[in-house]
Amino acid sequence: MAERRDDAPDKAREEFFSEASELVDGFGRHLLALEESVENGHGPDPETLNDIFRGVHTLKGLSGLFGAATLSGLSHELENLLDDLRLGRIPLSTAVLDLLFDAVELYGRILSALKGEEAEPREEVLTLLASLAAVSNERSGNVAFIAEYELDPETLGVLTEYEEHRLRSNLQAGLALYRLKAKFPLATIDSALEELKLRVRPVGEIITYLPTGDGGDLDAIDLEILVASRSAAAELRQAVDSDAVSVDEVKKRDLSQARTPPAPRVGERTDDSAMDLPDGRETPSPPPVEDDEPAHASMHPAPHATEAVVMPAAAGGRDISLRSVSQTVRVDIRKLDRLMNALGELSLVRGALLRYAEKLRSEPGTRRLGMDLLGVHRAFERQLAQMQSGILEVRMVPLGQVFDKLARIVRQVSREQNKSVHFVVTGGETEIDKLIVEELSDPLLHMIRNAIDHGIEPIPERAAAGKPDTGTVALNAYQQGNHVVIEVEDDGRGIDPHAVLHKAVTMGLVSMEEAKSFSLEEAVSLVFMQGFSTRDTATAMSGRGIGMDIVKTRIAKLGGLVDIVSEVQIGTKITLTLPVTLAIVGVLTFVVEATVYCMPLSSMEEAVVFDSALVREVDGREVMTHRGVTLPVVRLARLFSEPPAPQRATKQFLIVARVGTRRLGMVVDRLIEQQDVVIKALGRTLAHVRGFAGATDLGDQRVALILDVPSLIEECLTAAEGRRANDASLAFRFGERS
Repeated sequence: MAERRDDAPDKAREEFFSEASELVDGFGRHLLALEESVENGHGPDPETLNDIFRGVHTLKGLSGLFGAATLSGLSHELENLLDDLRLGRIPLSTAVLDLLFDAVELYGRILSALKGEEAEPREEVLTLLASLAAVSNERSGNVAFIAEYELDPETLGVLTEYEEHRLRSNLQAGLALYRLKAKFPLATIDSALEELKLRVRPVGEIITYLPTGDGGDLDAIDLEILVASRSAAAELRQAVDSDAVSVDEVKKRDLSQARTPPAPRVGERTDDSAMDLPDGRETPSPPPVEDDEPAHASMHPAPHATEAVVMPAAAGGRDISLRSVSQTVRVDIRKLDRLMNALGELSLVRGALLRYAEKLRSEPGTRRLGMDLLGVHRAFERQLAQMQSGILEVRMVPLGQVFDKLARIVRQVSREQNKSVHFVVTGGETEIDKLIVEELSDPLLHMIRNAIDHGIEPIPERAAAGKPDTGTVALNAYQQGNHVVIEVEDDGRGIDPHAVLHKAVTMGLVSMEEAKSFSLEEAVSLVFMQGFSTRDTATAMSGRGIGMDIVKTRIAKLGGLVDIVSEVQIGTKITLTLPVTLAIVGVLTFVVEATVYCMPLSSMEEAVVFDSALVREVDGREVMTHRGVTLPVVRLARLFSEPPAPQRATKQFLIVARVGTRRLGMVVDRLIEQQDVVIKALGRTLAHVRGFAGATDLGDQRVALILDVPSLIEECLTAAEGRRANDASLAFRFGERS
């Protein structure tokens, strides 16, 4: 027996929360798609309903295994409601959709309670359970007659309740019914069926797959496939486009002929289905088969599941097993972190190898050995780069994981505020480090809530301003070099900079004299100050101050930058600029006096020889004209209070750093090299010191601090430079990308 690891319970717990969260996120995502389908007049999409049902069914089993009784009980009642929806027993009304969205929110709160982050929402769960039970009690008894069609009684007898419902619904809607006959090799049946489904879906719905034949061919399987479609037979044949599949329309029976009663459903008893046994007992009927999944459900396996479909024993007496193995695995992010640390150590080995190779090559007696070692170093470097690229790729996840949750928040807040809001999302496929995605949820939540709550006006106010009744909140994401840019825009009332300044002075955050020197842009940026709030003046301006200091703090910890642009009655745009990854980063190492520092290459625009003669003072700060543009300059030796080196550098360099649209020139004494490093977190002593993102081991017994370029730019850019950039104009228009 395998030895039980002490950390097994913790791993099981982490797996549970990870998988449960994925299922809940999928539930919410499918609900939004379902609501959109209904609002567009297409009715509830059967595939989407099935996906939701399967997810809740899986969550019920998962929570039962974990012992989460509340989660399991809610899932059970929700599963009943979803089954009624799938089978057409109840209509998908707005009230039912609201209940489903409430369930998603409660799922999240229950999971948080299980983690110990909040109290369990018992009262809310009981209220929702009562509402779900009330809706389920309103089932309609819709009886269908499918026997008018030329279908074998045996075929009707093996249809599940769901398949019978889909067949009835499609026939009642006037769709034609087709019988497809196909023969597929067992070795490729999964891919063949998936391809067939993709071909059929644009023109029809597959009701069921039924195996036929006598099983004589052990290497192939005959299937009869029922398809409902509005298309003609010729169009369906063209869509299928396969000689291995025949298409025939299922006609209605001649009503003048006697109707053959349909075969009983599996688990049902006919009047003579029981016979008396000698002792007076009846032959028991076979137990009913649970038919909560359609026959083609195996085409959509549950996430991370491995399914096995076992065919009946063939003539030769052997069982044939068809396995569809999942192509994805779940990996703990900490394991990837350990791999990244190992790569960092290998990078140090690479550096040492290069130094030894160069040393050997410089000596006459070992030059040949040094050349050979350089070749080994180059091969090692290529393989290391591939490993690094592969691990970084694994860490990347699409931002859509966060954006999907925000769509539910928009729906919820807009309803609470009785506002009409159109939520536009672009760039959800943009990828970023998993650790960054996890930290983005709260900042984006604050921004979206404030955009709706305090940015988008009520309908009467929008009408008076000549705006459409429906406000727009847009969430855009795109990659810009080694950074990811996320923009949150709205076409609401905007932020009044004068009102913000007045509020800041009233709260004592700035003095009256300081307020007089603020530009319009700087005034708007005051909403990021700690303690700033506009709660009691929300009618005068957009209440962006609520929680915005949290946004700035969180983004800064991720090595990012926050910019805000707003214009009264036009709208507001908040831009987040973030690094793609926080794991391995390329850096430029340089010397300031006698100390070595690193700067991420992703924040570096260029490095040039510094000419001090070009520097001039403006408002007490150093600036210079660089490539025709005014560039603020900071001398890092002075900023970091570095003691003078024994030997002063005769030539200095200017590193031009850039994050988003902001640029800053940093004066250093010597440039060393570019290299890839693993960022190590700073200890508690330095963790709260602004200007440093972490530290790294350079491999030659040197440890260097890595600059936090966004925070340095934030600290060093002058108020005067801000006034020059945007003194009199806030040239923001909704939809423009700065």
